[in-house]
Amino acid sequence: MKRRDFLTQTSFLFGSSLLPFPAMAQVGSAQAAAAPVLTAGDWAGLRKQFSLSYDYIHLATFLLASHPKPVAEAIERHRKAFDENPADYWHEHFMTIDQQIAAAAAEYMGGQGEQIALTDSTTMGLALIYSGLTLRPGDEILQTVHDHYATDLSLQLRAERTGAIVRRVALYDNPAQVSVDEVLSKLKAAIKPATKVVAVTWVHSSNGVKLPIRAIADMLAEQNTQRAEADHILFCVDGVHGFGIENVDVSTLGCDFFIAGTHKWIFGPRGTGVIWGSDKGWAQCKAVIPSFSRSYDVWLGGSTQDQVPMGEHMTPGGFHSFEHRWALPEAFKLHLKLGKAEVQQRIHQLNSQTKQGLATMKSVKLYTPMSTELSSGLVCFDYKQMSPDDVVKALHAKGIIMSSTPYRKSYARFAPSLINNEQEIERTLAALSML
Repeated sequence: MKRRDFLTQTSFLFGSSLLPFPAMAQVGSAQAAAAPVLTAGDWAGLRKQFSLSYDYIHLATFLLASHPKPVAEAIERHRKAFDENPADYWHEHFMTIDQQIAAAAAEYMGGQGEQIALTDSTTMGLALIYSGLTLRPGDEILQTVHDHYATDLSLQLRAERTGAIVRRVALYDNPAQVSVDEVLSKLKAAIKPATKVVAVTWVHSSNGVKLPIRAIADMLAEQNTQRAEADHILFCVDGVHGFGIENVDVSTLGCDFFIAGTHKWIFGPRGTGVIWGSDKGWAQCKAVIPSFSRSYDVWLGGSTQDQVPMGEHMTPGGFHSFEHRWALPEAFKLHLKLGKAEVQQRIHQLNSQTKQGLATMKSVKLYTPMSTELSSGLVCFDYKQMSPDDVVKALHAKGIIMSSTPYRKSYARFAPSLINNEQEIERTLAALSML
């Protein structure tokens, strides 16, 4: 049998399942028996799904998630199948599995699976998009001074290769007092005729500010009505620290690209991420890394490029940690079971409790807005004259794991999440006040 025929036939035979057919019924019943009994808002039940040590209060799980039980079990199922017969297991699924994962992502985040590319991280997603954008010499990329290093360097490298120009703007003077009007006015004033791309970060990991993405998109849409289509501004969002918290459909945010890792607030497998792109956005972005799955079949002559969805075409090929990527749908299913609205309410509740407690301490300077409209799951502050790293070390000695912001100007940072409870927040605030 020719390789092309083998790939085509196995995609039909096995594309509807992640496991070989003879094992489907047996494994399906085992999964049903092991499935966590969770309902919307069952935070105590959720905490039991993690192997996280109870020796600490974990206020930095946004950095890299612990795998909840359904995700860990899915990883182990795929790992076992690969270890027993790697060639057959990969051939059985690689032509169809990315479509299934993208469909699961779309069910959670919105849009269509065809618009979603799969990556290994936020950083990879940013690099893929910014490296692939169609830019002319002299085109301007407008970003903010609040973005992460991964955005800064991705844009710098793209500018060096294309002759485009990168310029940065501050969207607010005082993060704790930021307003929607201030953000919009500063960004609008910074736009020039040469501006072709606006790149922002939804939630700033430097200080906890959450940008009003929909309002920014509306302002940019108005700007585009005054431009020729070739000069329209593309709107790109690093959404990682709102993704898995905010109850939104990304396809309604008004951006052209939404990029996020899924191993943070989503509790997805480590080494996974997604890119959602609008039709307009994907039309102005070229692939940087060859894709496998159906794009590979185009090269073999079995199909044509117009038969390959853009998100799938933009998904980097090669051999990944497949047992992790293929387990990603379980994380989306878990969040949907918990309820997107309930998740948002709970994380905002715990973060509001944290900020309100910090605000009562005379030795604290809070940088994150109190308003949930302009903040999400990160709370940044200074304490006394202590350096942020010293605060982190001191609380770690008291059994509390937190972090400091990895920026030139660093702050201490709490990140209350779904695995925390009100009592842990109170204990943390009490421990801080005793330093």
